[in-house]
Amino acid sequence: MEKYSTMSDNDLVALARKGDRVAEEQLALRYTRLVKVCSRPYFLVGGDGEDLIQEGMLGLLSAIREYDPSLNATFKTYAEVCVKRRIYSAIKTASRKKHEPLNDMVSFDDVLSDEKLSAAASYGEAYRRSPEEQVLARESAEEIIQTYSRCLSKFETEILKLYLNGSSYSEIAEACGKTEKSVDNAVQRIRRKLARSLSPSDNSDSCSQNRCPQG
Repeated sequence: MEKYSTMSDNDLVALARKGDRVAEEQLALRYTRLVKVCSRPYFLVGGDGEDLIQEGMLGLLSAIREYDPSLNATFKTYAEVCVKRRIYSAIKTASRKKHEPLNDMVSFDDVLSDEKLSAAASYGEAYRRSPEEQVLARESAEEIIQTYSRCLSKFETEILKLYLNGSSYSEIAEACGKTEKSVDNAVQRIRRKLARSLSPSDNSDSCSQNRCPQG
């Protein structure tokens, strides 16, 4: 196993394509945090939580099996596109099941024609989502924090930074000197506050009126 950990992504992909399950598992472990980072902004405001991470992992496995090293992109870049595409698909499916159609939906066939990375890169701009998803899709984790930190306590802001960076509850708890239950409580408060601040019916003062004590 140690030799696999020192291999490049391309070498691991090559082995995985030949049926080497250990190489495939090593790549999956290497990019698990990427999956978490891609999925967390979406379920932060009420998505399906761990289900989106599972969808993202399926996107990662697809990237491992389909990546072409001759593309003008690294495996990490290609994997991120595949992960986000799978997550967006899951969000769209869930929205349809809840009878909440998304506005002006653009089909995957149109946006991802010819399966080219250049088309995939433009996918995020063309895809129409709910207001919450549109905000979170166009902002980086840092921008999300800058935009919504005024709604949060200092403790909640620190939790949000670690959470969007893909850290587990146990890692966040250790970094903040809190219990995992306290971290979970903070994440739930953050979700409620973000949902309120993104609601069209809320006024501009909703953030300042909704601060909660630390966990």
